[in-house]
Amino acid sequence: MADSAQKPLLDVLLGNRRDPVPIWMMRQAGRHLPEYMELRSTAKNFLDFCYTPSLATEATLQPIQRYNMDGAILFADILLVLDALGQGVRFEKGVGPIVEPVSPGGRLNKVPVQTAKERLSPVYETVSRVKEKLDPSKTLIGFAGAPWTVALYAIEGRGGTDKNTARLWAHENPAGLDLLLDDLVEVTAHYMAAQVEAGADALMMFESWAEGLADDVFEQIVIEPNRKLVVRLRELGVTVPIIGFPRGAATMLPAYTDVTGVSAVGLDTAVSPAFVNRELPDHFPVQGHLDPLLLMAGGDKMERRVIELIDAYRDRPHIFNLGHGVLPTTPIKHVERVVELVRAQAAK
Repeated sequence: MADSAQKPLLDVLLGNRRDPVPIWMMRQAGRHLPEYMELRSTAKNFLDFCYTPSLATEATLQPIQRYNMDGAILFADILLVLDALGQGVRFEKGVGPIVEPVSPGGRLNKVPVQTAKERLSPVYETVSRVKEKLDPSKTLIGFAGAPWTVALYAIEGRGGTDKNTARLWAHENPAGLDLLLDDLVEVTAHYMAAQVEAGADALMMFESWAEGLADDVFEQIVIEPNRKLVVRLRELGVTVPIIGFPRGAATMLPAYTDVTGVSAVGLDTAVSPAFVNRELPDHFPVQGHLDPLLLMAGGDKMERRVIELIDAYRDRPHIFNLGHGVLPTTPIKHVERVVELVRAQAAK
């Protein structure tokens, strides 16, 4: 594992308080940056962008160069795993991702796991290139979509839905769902382990569609597959910290952190600091959770909330972030102001 003493963000993930708190933002590389849009225009399509290491490396580094963030997160997409498994992923302008739906039996067996892992080799090259160029004080975060979130796209065949089709499918096909989630755990574990081998300092599991689930369903399709993924990563020799992000977990957040074995948890916009501090262990690292819409709005209200969040977590390891990703129309000056405020809020 990399030396955490010189990497503030990694040090926090290992359970240590740092002041000022380190900062990065989900979707920090993206459409709010003109340099990203210029770079994106050079690729023939989005998958080509993700699979071209020179382009993905530059996209990963752009927010570090502009904002001096403490963490660089690999530029990729959560659906690359499905693409590598042969599920016919494509991205249509104005529509979003389109995926060949999984069969009712739930198996993703078109491509062996090892073949899928090898198909994702351009991603590992991107990690290696970023690692070579990244300042030693910055933490490189690898990532993947968590099992249920990726399964949802495989079931529904597209994004931009109300997710009810996938939830109903989960109720009606419990055996198929278990097979689907287990397949995703295995291939995702190998994918993430390869990112670490290529140089990632930490990993993040994006369970972006954990919201709206009953507690028993949440335990079955979010907590248990996330736990299996963490266990499998450790079996494969991965020792780096793992961040879980169960967006919309609500009152299930304590159970998620207790059972899954994650090293830290990303907090969404809706959860309150009082709940987090009351329900999570005192020294458990948290990441979050400024509202992306407030970041877009800017102004005094945004600045007050930044300081409130930092003050709320002064007694635990904390990484400043958003409750979801940076929105495309977010003004750059608002991001710059948040970084400035965070850097200025060292413990007195």
